[in-house]
Amino acid sequence: NCQLLAKVDQLMKVGRNNFRPPPKVESRVVRIELRNPPPPVNFIEWDGMIRLLFNRKNKTLRSVLRTKTTMKLLQENMRTHAALNNTMLADDVKVEDILEEVCSMEAWKDKRASKLDLDDFLDLLVEFNKRGIHFS
Repeated sequence: NCQLLAKVDQLMKVGRNNFRPPPKVESRVVRIELRNPPPPVNFIEWDGMIRLLFNRKNKTLRSVLRTKTTMKLLQENMRTHAALNNTMLADDVKVEDILEEVCSMEAWKDKRASKLDLDDFLDLLVEFNKRGIHFS
């Protein structure tokens, strides 16, 4: 989430011998520069998607999203979002079909959350939102 709102650079390592008493971990000095303007994304929605995808970061996106609990959550989110926006959901709309459609696209096929960059996640969120899938 930090990378969404800021650019983070590692400046240098600080050895444990520079502290008294020496800690059991290494330290680093970092620079954090806020992105101005921040990306035009709903942060709550972004956070929900990122948390979900990094729950099992080494599994494929399809595997993470196709669990029963995740599909149930996304189905409820879809209904809630439709109700809040006074729109009707078609009876034949299924979250499973939408997830399969997005995950089988060439850009996302066999991809893992740990291998995606910031732009990939933003594109994925836009793709889900276009199809009515929301993570908040």
